[in-house]
This record gives sequence, C-alpha cells and structure tokens, in this order.
Amino acid sequence: MSNIGYTPKNLLFNEEGRKKLYKGIETLSSAVKSTLGPAGQTVLIESPQHTHGITVTKDGVTVAKSVALLDPTEHLAVKMMKEAAERTATSAGDGTTTAIVLTEALVKAGAELITENKTSVLRELVSLTETVCDNLKKKSTKVTQKKLKDVATISANNDKELGAIISDVYKRVGINGLVTIDKSQTSETYYESTNGLKVERGYESPLFVNNQKKDECILEDCYILVSDAPIENLLHIENVLKPVISENKRLLIIAPTSANVTNTLAANVMKNGLKLCTIGPPSFGYKQHELMQDIALSVGATYYSEKTGDDLSLMTLEDLGHCAKVIVGRDSTVIIKDDIIGDGEVYKRIKELKEAHKRESDKNNAEFILSRIATLTGGVGVIYVGGQTDLEQKELYDRIDDAVCAVRSALEEGILPGGGSALMQESYKIGNDTVAKQILARALRAPLIQIWENAGIKYEGQYEASVEINKIGYNNGFDVKEGKWGDMYKLGVIDPLKVTKSALQNAVSVAVTILSTNAIITMARTYEDKN
Repeated sequence: MSNIGYTPKNLLFNEEGRKKLYKGIETLSSAVKSTLGPAGQTVLIESPQHTHGITVTKDGVTVAKSVALLDPTEHLAVKMMKEAAERTATSAGDGTTTAIVLTEALVKAGAELITENKTSVLRELVSLTETVCDNLKKKSTKVTQKKLKDVATISANNDKELGAIISDVYKRVGINGLVTIDKSQTSETYYESTNGLKVERGYESPLFVNNQKKDECILEDCYILVSDAPIENLLHIENVLKPVISENKRLLIIAPTSANVTNTLAANVMKNGLKLCTIGPPSFGYKQHELMQDIALSVGATYYSEKTGDDLSLMTLEDLGHCAKVIVGRDSTVIIKDDIIGDGEVYKRIKELKEAHKRESDKNNAEFILSRIATLTGGVGVIYVGGQTDLEQKELYDRIDDAVCAVRSALEEGILPGGGSALMQESYKIGNDTVAKQILARALRAPLIQIWENAGIKYEGQYEASVEINKIGYNNGFDVKEGKWGDMYKLGVIDPLKVTKSALQNAVSVAVTILSTNAIITMARTYEDKN
C-alpha cells in the first residue's frame, strides 16, 4: 500500500475565527500605534540582520514587518494589516501607522455594530470612503515653499533640522526634481545636488535588481543606449554589447526589447554578473518619439529611431550616452547626469519648448510640452544620512525616507490640515443614520484620538466641545506639541492628501475583507520547546 502525502489544516468558522483575527489585529496595532504623532514613542526590535542585533524605529511599517505571532489565525490578521501598511507605504511613502490605526478602528466598530445585512453595510462603507476621499481632495491646498518645510518636519518626527535639509534640497533641485537617500560615510547628515531626469519606466525583469532592500537596480558610471527600434535579437546590438561586457562596463538599455532578449540578458546578469538593465521607452506614439529625443539629448546619446530608418547594427560605443548613476525601480528610472556633459543643447531645447508652449492652443499638447520642460530642468538631490552609531543612522535613515516620501506626495496632490483633524472634520460631515456611516465616523476619529493619547491628553470629547472649532472652521485643530488650538496650516501641522487618502483606502479594503470572513483555513503547526 502506497503512502499518500498531505498537509493537515486547521479550520475555524464564524465568530470563533473572527475573534482570533480581532486579537491579532489588536496585538499588532498595540505595537504600532504608540509611534503615531509628535509625541509617539520609539520601538526596540530584536533584529539579527542588524550589526548589533537591535533596530530602533518610529516607522510603522518597520514595526509591523517585525511582528509574527505564534497562533496561525492571529498571524493571518497580522499579515493582512501589514498589507494595508505596505500598500500605503508603496503608494504614498508614509502613513503606515495611520493605516493600521484606521484598520483596527474599522474592524472594532464593524464587529460591534454590524448585526445583519453585512454585505450591504460593507458595500456602503466602501462607497462612503470614496466620498470622503473626494471631499478631502476638494479641501486640499497646493504646497508653498514654507508649507513644504512643515510637511518635511512633521514627517521627520518634528525634527526642524531635518525638515530644513529636506526642504532646502527641494529648493535646489526644483519642484520637478528628484530626491534620493544614501548613507553618509561620516556622522554628518548633508545633501548634494546634481543634474538629472526621471523616466516613467521601470526594469523589465526583477532579475536585474541588485539592491534587494529597495527593489532597485543601481548602476554607477553607466553607458546608456537610447532607441525606439525593437531589439528582437542580441545580434542587433552586438557592436555595443561586446565592448561593454569585455571592459566590465555598465549599461542601461532604453528601448523596446523582445521577451527573449530581456530574459537572456537577465539570465546573464544572474549567472555571469553582467552589469546592465533594460527599460521600455516612455509613453506611446509621437510622445514617445519626443521624450526619447529629450533623454538622448540629456545624456549625450545618439538617438536611433525606427522612424528615420536608423540601423541598430551600425551603433557603436561612441553612440551611447553616459551618466554618473542610474537608479531603476519597479515603475520609474532616475538618471543622474554627468557633470562633463555640456548643457548647452539642453538649454537650447528648453528654450524651443517654452516658445512652442506659448504657441500651443491644445490643452493636452500644452501640458505635454510642460512635462517635457520639467523633465529637462529637474535636478536630482542626494541626502547623505549620518549618525554616531549604526543604530542612530538606521533610525535617522528611516525618518528621512518617510519625510522625503511625504514631501513627494504633498507635491503631487496637495496638503490637508494635519494631526488627524481633516479626518475628524470628515467624520462629522458623513452623518450617523446608517450602520456604515457610524463605523466610518468612529474610525475617522481614531488617528486624532491616538495622537492625543500618545501626548498624554485625554480626549473625552474635547474636540467637539472646543469653542475654537466654530471660530476657525475646517482648518482648525489642536497642536499637541505646542498645546494650543488654531489653524493647522498656520501652526505648521500638515499632512499630504495622498498619504491620508491612501491610508484610509487601504485600511477600508483590508477591514472589509476581515469583516466579511466566515471561514479560516490555516496550516497545522507543531512547536518544540528547545529550552
């Protein structure tokens, strides 16, 4: 008789399973939410990967990632909460702790208030969330230079010095510029700026990634091939590829490549240590042609175009562009240009585009021309993070990373009154005549209440009772650091719209999944006591 292999499973149903999920949520949230706000506390994490085995952080997603529970069902809840935090971090760069606080509040309120018609209640909850997000968008304002500094300071745990560094680097590179972070070789934290541009295309294979932590391919002192002609066979670029490989150089290919070419190059990166990456051309149609010309001009490359009948097989090393550094991410690529490449032709192109913009009557075309100007004029800033110890440097790095991402989000979509006050205001606007409205209203108040609690302030309806709320209106709030009411914009307490919106949307998505769960299947586990 043959043996049949199988994996034993644990099954939980209805309330029994949901209670365990709720416990997992509460456990994770308790570890994370104490970090929220200017009075938030740090968390110590045993981290074997770190030099000293310890990580000190106030970053919500870092704390969340470190939590793993023994109970499989509770751990499932933890994994789902992590998803809300990570999705928020990916889309907006900050707001991970807020997402976790919102998720817990939504689940708690839903478990308490939903007694019937669960599906319709949850459907209404999703719809209400989009209404709130639309309202937040209408109430948001554009970022001024002063407010930019406020956003950076708040996201850096109210560190004014760091806020000043981040806002200064954005002043230097411009509103269309890019800011990256690296570790300093000294204890000092400082920044440097240089010319650069951003291409809205990421790597075509994850095998090109050489920085696993950031999910990026980083190539320094790099050649750049720019073409819109399809590379369907490596023989098409043999004249370029051979000297690059033989001289152990680095190469970024910006061109349409076949799956076979991409896979072959990626395999050689993994097996033979080739230092290269491929990305597709940005945009489509005539826009692609124009953008590729801009890229080639910026990096000093000869643009080989299918439209003009150029033959890729004739390309030589002299036709390649060059840059100081390339950072290729999942969705975009940053090219930090060489100082040696003259900007005369670039300035000439910018002047031509500005004249073309004045003449352009079509709104879409005019906006496209402006985006091309932004690409050509945007600089790249690098913040080098120092620290007296590895622990200090790591904690500082995380804070600056959050702050830079928050500033980027603020520049993209605008800002809102911070400290949880915008969500608190929305909680009173949606009403309470349905169960879904009651759930969402309770959750929207949770971040502000948690910020107050972390500052040692008892909430107990003080917000509603304050006379000031009627005097100042939507922008009103309480600055827990200074201990006073006022206009949050004037007080410098600001949140990026994108961060707030992403945290809410991701929290609702995860909460709805948890609240609608009736059966849970987990792998059976055995635990050995090694002591």
